[in-house]
Amino acid sequence: MGLDAALATARSGLLHTQRALAASANDVANAETLGHTKKTVVARAVVIGQDGIGVRSLAPSRDVDEALITELDSRRAAAAGADVRLRLLQGIETAHGNPENGDGLGDLTAALRTGFEDLRADPSEAGRQTSVVMDATALATRLNEISRAVGDARQQAQDGVVAEVDRINDTLRQIADLTLRIRDEIALVGSAAALEDRRDAAIATLSESIEVRALKRDDGALVLVARNGVVLPLDPRADAFSTADAMIGAAAYHGAGGSIPGIMLGGRDVTGVLAGGRLAEYVALRDQTLPRYQAELDLAAANIAARFEGQGLRLFTDATGAVPDPSVPYAGSMMVGFAGTIRVNAAVESSPSLLRDGTHAVAGDPAGPSAFTPNPPGGPAAFVTMLDRVLDFTFGAQAQASVTWAPIATGGLGPDGTLSSPFGAPPTLEGYTALLTAAHTADRNSASAALASAEAMKQGLEARFAQRSGVDIDTEMAAMVTLQNAYAANARVMSTVQSMWDALLGAVR
Repeated sequence: MGLDAALATARSGLLHTQRALAASANDVANAETLGHTKKTVVARAVVIGQDGIGVRSLAPSRDVDEALITELDSRRAAAAGADVRLRLLQGIETAHGNPENGDGLGDLTAALRTGFEDLRADPSEAGRQTSVVMDATALATRLNEISRAVGDARQQAQDGVVAEVDRINDTLRQIADLTLRIRDEIALVGSAAALEDRRDAAIATLSESIEVRALKRDDGALVLVARNGVVLPLDPRADAFSTADAMIGAAAYHGAGGSIPGIMLGGRDVTGVLAGGRLAEYVALRDQTLPRYQAELDLAAANIAARFEGQGLRLFTDATGAVPDPSVPYAGSMMVGFAGTIRVNAAVESSPSLLRDGTHAVAGDPAGPSAFTPNPPGGPAAFVTMLDRVLDFTFGAQAQASVTWAPIATGGLGPDGTLSSPFGAPPTLEGYTALLTAAHTADRNSASAALASAEAMKQGLEARFAQRSGVDIDTEMAAMVTLQNAYAANARVMSTVQSMWDALLGAVR
């Protein structure tokens, strides 16, 4: 090998070592950067001149498991969705009260029954009458508070939908811009590893909002497919999705005739198609879970009011003094939102003795309550007919002897009548109200368990990804020492060649 060839070979080794050292140093500096992967500078042997052999450095490349990244993004979506569900359901659980402290819906219903039992022992005692009014007020107030918590959570879900759509649009534009740059860089130098890291990090962020699968091509092109086959457009200058702000009331719903705006993609309403991530969970809470909660609360309030009404005691009404009919279909009825407006009848508040005497006459109904005539003014102070009807029938499973109450509805719920309760309704008020608290708080417990499971899976996959494609600082430092030794060896070759050239030139002179 001639001196020229030796010098060129050493020089190529120096250049490769410099590039490898730069890549290793960059890996160490970015070891804690989210999404950064280890970069490798591969050397390819090349012929230099007639008899020299050197190396040529390829562009830095990364070694990642695309299947692992896809699964990790899916778990990110699951964890983000579970976090949203837990956060919104926690407020509703709090509003339900603590059954251990005796202030849940079922407990307050039982306390009201106990108050009537106590009043029956002395129907004319004013203190006992006032105590029952207070028990009734506590039950109505609890229904108001839970209804308000459900409404607040539903509004938060709607606001979350709008925020997630904005976030998705911003991230899609970022991914589109990175994809264009990646394609250009691959076409120019054959690799765009650093940009691909940034794009994968953006896709990871996107997957928390909406679960997607990234289909990548060798030239850097990318197709993003959401669950259910929805292809997401990538345009760095335009929004993919659109929606609008809205105030959500108990009667609001999304769909034909509804007032809640949809999530639009290319002129198509995809609200019910999207799945995974925060966006889909916000939609599910807003359009399914929370409207069902509201309907169940409204049915509880309506049946409580109606069963007292049927026995001749208008104990509960809405703000206008009306009592809804729970036998009609829920959607579009007076029951919608009734749990938020139920209150103790103003007449009973001002004259608690009506608890003993009754507020109105009842005509006999073969399929409902039997006939009742109120205790007239100046009538017996020990009148117990009204109280016996309340204890035997309002709080019981029958409207009168051998005639059961109509079942509390479990289907046709929600403002559009499309939802159903996931349980059978007990026949008594106490049973139904206690079941609501148990069912709603169980959903919160399930959300907590789902979040813990999703986070554990995500963390496990992140550890595998870090082991496979992440930066190990100890390994990199050892590699840098090896590269420094290689650099020194090539430098010594160049120094030796330079000395030989100097000796030859000196001999010639």
